[in-house]
Amino acid sequence: MPARRSLLILSFSNIRSDPRVLKQVQLFRDRYDVTTCGFGDAPEGVVEHIEVAPDARTWVDDKVAIALRRYERAYWGTAAVADARPKLEGRRFDGILANDLTAVPLALALEPRFGVHGDLHEFAPKEKDDDLRWRLAVAPYMRWLCRNYLPKLVSVTTVARGIADRYEADYGVKVGVVTNAAPYAEREPRPVHTPIRLIHSAAGQRYRKLENFIELMKDAPADVTLDMIVMPNEPDYVAELKAMGEGVPGLTFRDPVPYDRLVETLAEYDVSMTFLPPTNFNLAHALPNKFFEAVQARLALIIGPSPEMVTILEEYGLGAVVPDFSVESLRALIARITPEQVAAWKAASHVAARPLSAESQQQQWADAIAAMLHVGAEDPLA
Repeated sequence: MPARRSLLILSFSNIRSDPRVLKQVQLFRDRYDVTTCGFGDAPEGVVEHIEVAPDARTWVDDKVAIALRRYERAYWGTAAVADARPKLEGRRFDGILANDLTAVPLALALEPRFGVHGDLHEFAPKEKDDDLRWRLAVAPYMRWLCRNYLPKLVSVTTVARGIADRYEADYGVKVGVVTNAAPYAEREPRPVHTPIRLIHSAAGQRYRKLENFIELMKDAPADVTLDMIVMPNEPDYVAELKAMGEGVPGLTFRDPVPYDRLVETLAEYDVSMTFLPPTNFNLAHALPNKFFEAVQARLALIIGPSPEMVTILEEYGLGAVVPDFSVESLRALIARITPEQVAAWKAASHVAARPLSAESQQQQWADAIAAMLHVGAEDPLA
């Protein structure tokens, strides 16, 4: 039998703990000879893992190059790129799946036999557009990367339709959507607790305004509790949050758990709150992991008026939408919910779990990579 096609999955992240990239590995490792390149240990089932030095920064350190708009120098001088490049040079792959914009130029430079698919996790030119310095210095560099490299990709996907539409409008590339859906979990909804148990799981980043949840619980109804699982992305900010939350009734900070245990952990609760103030373009179009993880945990959802989430929540009847992003409106909604409503929403999540699972979403990746590698679903090379 002919050798299988080779596929490099390139991501400047810790692949074993990056849910989106890990799903790619799990999807393709039985179809192709998958090599991964990124931080940390090898994910299971790959042919080879090329580890990027753990102290190699993924962001540009050459501020002079950015200021002078010498963007080629800025990109290739980025520590993670400079570390990965010699480790990958001379290797030949049939195709490369490049995760996020910063991986795309390196993937193209490796000249894989059939080309590169780009999976863009955010709209890169507006990633931190709430920061004036970022808009002035960094956004032009991101736009340069998009203009120069996105048209060279064989195919492109991203996480939400609003982000895909913006890439298409600004850079003229066709972009498919693969949401951050979680793998299907076989489980039944659990009975609603007394008091009702709320959960919020999030990256500990200041722009997410997680202090809103602490303010919520300072005057929340007595028949609800809230646990927060906050990743230590910005340790100083997380420490501030915990200090703010000391003594607040019904509020508990819970230690983060590994991704493969997260859905099981969430299933201990009743309602997941996904409340993301639109402080930048990407948050305005957010359709995050936690939304889909809550569905697989068979939870009810309470969300802010984020259009991508609202569309799905209303289609499947998964919960309630807060009319705005104020703490007052969130508190008023929490005060109105009943155990009977929560039970109905949890039941709706159970019905939606299969169509909103990762398995239902990933056909877009499977089709794109098969087309790039010139194989079909029944081809023995696939």
